[in-house]
Amino acid sequence: MRRKAGLFLLAFAVFFTALSPLLRWYAFPRLAKVPANQYQTMVLEAKNATLLDYGTMTSRTVPRVIIVQTLRGNVEAAEKIEQTAGRDVVVWDGLSYVQGPDGAMVSRIPERYIFDAHSQEPVHATGEMVDGDPVHRDGIEFKWPFLTQKRDYEYFDAQARVTRPIHYKGTRTFRGVKVYYFEQTIPWTKVPFPKIMPVEGITPESVAKTGTTRWYTTVRKFWVEPLTGAPVYGEEIHKEELRGGTLLGGRDRVTVFAGQVKMREDYIASTVALVEHNRLLILLLTSWLPRGFLILGAALLSLSLYLEARGRRPDDPEPTAVEEPEPVTA
Repeated sequence: MRRKAGLFLLAFAVFFTALSPLLRWYAFPRLAKVPANQYQTMVLEAKNATLLDYGTMTSRTVPRVIIVQTLRGNVEAAEKIEQTAGRDVVVWDGLSYVQGPDGAMVSRIPERYIFDAHSQEPVHATGEMVDGDPVHRDGIEFKWPFLTQKRDYEYFDAQARVTRPIHYKGTRTFRGVKVYYFEQTIPWTKVPFPKIMPVEGITPESVAKTGTTRWYTTVRKFWVEPLTGAPVYGEEIHKEELRGGTLLGGRDRVTVFAGQVKMREDYIASTVALVEHNRLLILLLTSWLPRGFLILGAALLSLSLYLEARGRRPDDPEPTAVEEPEPVTA
């Protein structure tokens, strides 16, 4: 019986020991994926920002500017692309909506981002665009890969329609969460006018006829939780200008927008809570379960060897019966 139990335990020891690396290196890369139907909203604000009054074409300081960013997973579009891409794909239909202190629209930029659900690498397909213009992304956007590394990444800038490095600047702690800090600088770059302008009657085509151009620069900062690859916080030091042409009335340049854009406090709390939840799931697959299975396999192996050794020991000899002396008869 001991030997049968030892073989039984040995089989389970081999099973759990083999399951440990399989779970980490085979199952996790296939199980960890961004859901195709994900929907999220983020609200940012810039306090005491500079904003252009298109009525007078002069810049003024306003108490705050609100930026609402939404990302909606387009399941139907993703399924169509998967038929030819041969891999799991996520399609995010995004919208960046900027409004002034009076609630009026400042800009409205739609975007479609297509990427691999597991690696977050861009997938190039029909429909990839920013503000209706086809684009070809060569870097990540919005989200880092699972198990983010301490290195620079290529990051796509939707305003300038260019991909530039975003640099790893060190490990920090944000609201009790270990994060990697990344920073990207986009130098002054000529960018297209939005398709929808904030003033009725003004179009990108009418502005172009005046010879006036739009320029943009930003310093982009992200605090990224490395296991999930999700930013828990972000900031931008954002500036836009109009330059040259007759629209400015002889002035060389006019500030369209300038301010330090930060995530609003209530959205920071909800984002950190969501990332912490997802982080535990990834820890379970990459660390806790593989290590637990390895320890369990080693314990079962030790126990099986102990039972096998006990089974091979000779049994103790039975005690010799002591005969009672027979009585002597005369």
